[in-house]
Amino acid sequence: MREYFFAGLIAFALSLVFCMAAIPLLKRAGSGQHILSYVKEHASKEGTPTMGGLAFIPSAVFAALMFSRGADKPYYVALAVGLGYLAVGFLDDLLKLKRGKNLGLRPYQKIIFQFAVAVMASVYCCTEGLTVLRIPYTTLETDIGWWMLPLGVLVFLGTVNGVNLTDGLDGLAGGTSAVFFLAVGCLIALQGGSGALALLSFCLVGALAAYLIFNTGRASVFMGDTGSLALGGFAASLALFSGNALVVPIAGIMFVLSSISVILQVIYYKKTGKRIFLMAPLHHHFQHKGYSEGKIAYAYAAVTAVLSLTLLLPLV
Repeated sequence: MREYFFAGLIAFALSLVFCMAAIPLLKRAGSGQHILSYVKEHASKEGTPTMGGLAFIPSAVFAALMFSRGADKPYYVALAVGLGYLAVGFLDDLLKLKRGKNLGLRPYQKIIFQFAVAVMASVYCCTEGLTVLRIPYTTLETDIGWWMLPLGVLVFLGTVNGVNLTDGLDGLAGGTSAVFFLAVGCLIALQGGSGALALLSFCLVGALAAYLIFNTGRASVFMGDTGSLALGGFAASLALFSGNALVVPIAGIMFVLSSISVILQVIYYKKTGKRIFLMAPLHHHFQHKGYSEGKIAYAYAAVTAVLSLTLLLPLV
């Protein structure tokens, strides 16, 4: 555990420095976020630098590589997958900035990229024998063989888009993700799984903790799709490669609810012309109800922490 602590601490320090350096650079590069016109509460955030994922994701990766001696193959594949999703997010953010509006890659283009990376990662699981599923709250596990391919693709697409949809308020996706990675890191360590994957989890926690200094209150920088897609890719990789794919809907419940709220809203509106929520994703519904961004972010992190504890306590 000492190594995990120091790795996370180094990731925190690197992220702190990188964020401080990146914010003025992003401002000078004209990377201001274009706010959607129908989110009136966020009008004052127009022009806030985005693509903050370029600061905290490399920080986590660099810290993880510093402690990578003896790391196994899934660890390096997880790094590659996370960076692959970062590249997709970066391209999306870059197109938004060039076009001067909140429209980057078209939805089908993003899905094609996301699907391609998800398939490659899931095929890797199947060919390398990473097909065991641990059953949450029990000591049971089962080998599902090539059924891991469709399950893996579902986990990747669901997690990546869930984190992306949750990234809508200051500190929301960052705080919720930090708690998620802390839970996954502890879970892998307690299960006696890959120490390298646990290490990567704690590095992501450290990097996110530093990023949140600049992303709470009134945010000085947003993570952008660069950060949110990368976080989703890392989350799915760590869960899948450690045999913990089934914990994602539990520890990642707020990501799931963000996705479900959008799906239900769209389906119900198309059929009835009415809305279930005041606005989707779910966090905007709470915002329209009068809750502050800070309270919503705290609630999301708290719910994630409580459900994560239910996964960890049986192993302690």
